[in-house]
Amino acid sequence: MPDDQKTPQRPQHQDRQPGIEAEMTPRPQSSMENWKASGKLEGKKALVTGGDSGIGRAVAIGFAKEGADVVIFYKDEHEDAADTKRLVEAAGRRCETIAGDVGEIAFVRDAVSRAAQFLGGRIDVLVNNAAEQHENKDFATIDEAQVERTFRTNIFGYFWVAKNALAHMPEGSTIINTTSVTAYKGSPQLIDYSSTKGAILAFTRSLSQQLFENRKIRVNAVAPGPIWTPLIPASFTDEESAKHGSSAKMGRAGQPDEVAPSYIFLASEADSSYINGQVLHPNGGDVVNA
Repeated sequence: MPDDQKTPQRPQHQDRQPGIEAEMTPRPQSSMENWKASGKLEGKKALVTGGDSGIGRAVAIGFAKEGADVVIFYKDEHEDAADTKRLVEAAGRRCETIAGDVGEIAFVRDAVSRAAQFLGGRIDVLVNNAAEQHENKDFATIDEAQVERTFRTNIFGYFWVAKNALAHMPEGSTIINTTSVTAYKGSPQLIDYSSTKGAILAFTRSLSQQLFENRKIRVNAVAPGPIWTPLIPASFTDEESAKHGSSAKMGRAGQPDEVAPSYIFLASEADSSYINGQVLHPNGGDVVNA
């Protein structure tokens, strides 16, 4: 059976231990192996949070193939981050990995400063992508600490990273936030996660208005549908993971490599200079309106 038709299996390390992407079956397509670059980001400097695996990895590698140096923030998946760095450098670009919690403002202040220094003093493209999710099927039992943790990572982190990156972002830079199809459709078992993704949508629309008027910085977002990333088997049971994406109109989960081109498009001033405060929807065919 071809790899893309095999039933996804839950990785051995259910708590997101290092190297989890390599252990997934089938392994996510996140190395942009077949991407044909054309120099869209030549000489640019990019910061990608959650860049160790999944969508963040594909974005970091795609940016590198288009000519950008990249810094990735990640929490503690050291082997995944090292693999991403290797692939970015194999594309001929410089890469630095910085481990820590984007939900903690002290870490963000230091990490953004280190990232800017590595990138030569400026950040042209910021991708806010780090996220976590936790399944809960009975709202009456949802854990308060979990809710706070999810909001701290998924939306507070976006605020802190963007706020601190602005000091290093010149006119014409761009910010790209990762929201989700759940911001539009909701999710009965991911209520706190979906709520943060809705907040990211409002954050994107609001920030885009202020920053373009004041600094000519564009702010847009990408709202992926069901994508086969380490976040899925780390969040759901084996049975649920095996069915991931089956409800999409295209009948399958998407791959990180199928999402990353949306970020490349939004990062490229030549391609998306007239787009601001908008959301792209690589979601397998679901029509969403808001």
